[in-house]
Amino acid sequence: MFTVFNAAPEGHWQVTLVKPYRGETLPAVGSIAIAQSAVLPSGNDWHLTGVASHVRYVERAEKIALTSVQAGLGRNEATQAALIPIRKSQAWWDLTQEERRQIFEDKSRHIADSMKYLPAIARQLYHCRDLGQPFDFLTWFEYAPENAAAFEDLVGHLRGTEEWRYVEHEVDIRLCRN
Repeated sequence: MFTVFNAAPEGHWQVTLVKPYRGETLPAVGSIAIAQSAVLPSGNDWHLTGVASHVRYVERAEKIALTSVQAGLGRNEATQAALIPIRKSQAWWDLTQEERRQIFEDKSRHIADSMKYLPAIARQLYHCRDLGQPFDFLTWFEYAPENAAAFEDLVGHLRGTEEWRYVEHEVDIRLCRN
């Protein structure tokens, strides 16, 4: 099943900001509607599509720790969100799985340093590299307004890691629930 983030004049999530971090931006849009689909969407409409998959680059203890504290999406108090599509460079994909893991966690501490933001910030990663999409990943975050500063801290920290040297295209889309 595909998750599709559709640009729409009306949707469950109102877009408050579309800002390129690296590379070109995406067209401005008023809202995003999120839908599940059994087929890849086509046409000229603005949409991003991904698949929620199994967790990658984690060891068993990390997976247990993550699942024990992660919050689910759709919590009533989580009225703010961010959709951050990312494409990594070919140099990243030329690395072996083990080399990517070493950069992801051993050097960048992606999981370990992100744990302190859970459960206040919920997230879901969608894979889209193998779908022929313009991005490799779509990361969806939800959080309550009182956790907005923590979210900024998390994103700022991740962007400063070695892993982010491999990001060649990133757009930061901020939203609030209608």
